[in-house]
Amino acid sequence: MKLQKFLLAALAITSTNAFATDGYFAHGYGVKSQGMGGVGIALAQDALAAATNPAGMGLIGDRIDFGATWFRPIRESEIVGNAGPINGVYKGNDTKNFIIPEFGYNKVINDQVTLGVSVYGNGGMNTDYKNGIPLFGSSRAGVDLIQLFIAPTATWKINASNTVGVSVNLAYQRFEAKGLQNFANSTYSSSPNNVTDKGHDDSYGAGLKFGWIGQINDQVSVGATYQTKTYMSKFDKYQGLFAESGSFDVPANYGIGLAVKATPALTLAADLERIEYSDVRAINNPLLPNFGVAQLGTNGGAGFGWRDVTVTKLGASYQYSDSLTLRAGYNHSTQPIPKSETFFNILAPGVVQDHLTLGATWTLSDKSELSMAYMHAFENSVKGANSIPGFGGGEANLKMYEDSIGVAYGWKL
Repeated sequence: MKLQKFLLAALAITSTNAFATDGYFAHGYGVKSQGMGGVGIALAQDALAAATNPAGMGLIGDRIDFGATWFRPIRESEIVGNAGPINGVYKGNDTKNFIIPEFGYNKVINDQVTLGVSVYGNGGMNTDYKNGIPLFGSSRAGVDLIQLFIAPTATWKINASNTVGVSVNLAYQRFEAKGLQNFANSTYSSSPNNVTDKGHDDSYGAGLKFGWIGQINDQVSVGATYQTKTYMSKFDKYQGLFAESGSFDVPANYGIGLAVKATPALTLAADLERIEYSDVRAINNPLLPNFGVAQLGTNGGAGFGWRDVTVTKLGASYQYSDSLTLRAGYNHSTQPIPKSETFFNILAPGVVQDHLTLGATWTLSDKSELSMAYMHAFENSVKGANSIPGFGGGEANLKMYEDSIGVAYGWKL
């Protein structure tokens, strides 16, 4: 119960609902990283470093950072070619402004060891269709998923050039589904009373994240990181919706990174990341042939049909003066949602792929830092192909774009 109370308290001050960008993961963690396309595997910049690569905490010294990001996703779905009188555009933006706080602290214990903690929203998904989706039910429809990570982290400097780190990822999830009455029956669900409109449900779990950063020379650093699947307790209130009786684990992910100090003022960085959505049945199980063959909530019950995602991140940081650093970046993810899986993903239309970012840090007179970042995820759409089974047929088309502005304050202790 003490762990539960701690997670709930951390949630209250550090995380609110969000819809993330690389699938449902955030494009970057920490405002400085967000301004550089999300890079950070080989380039640690603040005490949020453990969210990307735990080893980075061994390179930032004693410091504390906190901030918040305003996030605005615009989601739209369209149903065409249906036999019923429901064709048209549906906008899932009745809730569209979100605040995502962040916090990090790091302490150098000795020349080899540091201890710290990073607290961040891993990602999530949210849609809010005020007038509902007739194919799903008779009332306001949507889902609300948030994920919070609290990551106590230790690093060891093996030698002058190599640092390794490990985080214990303590995770909290909260989920709600509404307006899905058409599936709350024994034909489609193994637990019809646990499909929709049950309010928010909580889930807890843990996993590990490992990282390494090697400094090849004064100009070049490389890094690698691996995060295990985070095993979560089940959403009991929605055991008739998610596969495996309400199971919704956080996928494993891993990546490599490179950072190059091209000039004394200019640093270039690149990350390549893989997110294994296919290893979580509730996320990966396809709609067909599962739908109508296996009930929702069973191991083979239909899910969102998401594929694994490969993310490429590119960033640049330019120290314009002693007091001003400028940043820019680009982030591209492969498409997690196939054309055949757009029907259920009306609830989770995470189709954006390309992100442009800008950022800056002002070093103040007391050597503290004020950082800002802007992200625009360009509008993207996925048009359905054989996407609606029964229910009058036709296709479900998805469209989305996003903007965010982050502000953070930090200082070296």
